[in-house]
Amino acid sequence: MPPLDLVGPSGRLEAILDEPTSPAPPRAAVVLAHPHPLHGGTMHTKAVYQTAKALARIGCAVVRFNFRGVGASQGVHDNGIGERDDVGAAIDAMAARYPGVRLWTAGMSFGSWVALTRGAEDPRVSALIGIAVPVGTYDFEPVARSGKALFLIHGEFDEICPLKDVRAFYARATEPKELVVIETADHLFTGNVSLVAEAIEDLLEDF
Repeated sequence: MPPLDLVGPSGRLEAILDEPTSPAPPRAAVVLAHPHPLHGGTMHTKAVYQTAKALARIGCAVVRFNFRGVGASQGVHDNGIGERDDVGAAIDAMAARYPGVRLWTAGMSFGSWVALTRGAEDPRVSALIGIAVPVGTYDFEPVARSGKALFLIHGEFDEICPLKDVRAFYARATEPKELVVIETADHLFTGNVSLVAEAIEDLLEDF
């Protein structure tokens, strides 16, 4: 789990790279974004950490990083605009580090909006992974229309984005797509974080 400094538009982005233990090339290179920094989200958020570890276990290389202004990352919070550019810088870095390897973007809550919308418009990105997607707060329509493989994990009792809203979004999203609902889970998957990791492995192990 080596530290990895990314060069972002506002300077250094503090990051951690998780790689699979196999000597074979990774199945995919994944950029993973954290929840809203103004509400305590960082690359160390429990569900983000567990997601990175689960992806590494199924053979992916995963970079998770702190958005601008979080931890040791330079810059200031930019309401998602600059953060999209941070994701773009991370995509560029992973594409350069793993040439010829599939690229995926993933994120939790605010991070899912930033990472999935940025990934939806980047032709290099082939899959989008959203955890606790706040579809009622942010515009996810570019994701719904992208035609890229979409994987969603959501808590049954998410208090930020009700499950019914996510189901409605999922219904209009293009194929291919998968949705896993974690029973009794809230927005942060309190007490259910290990189930997020299990869902990641179940959804993507054979993708």
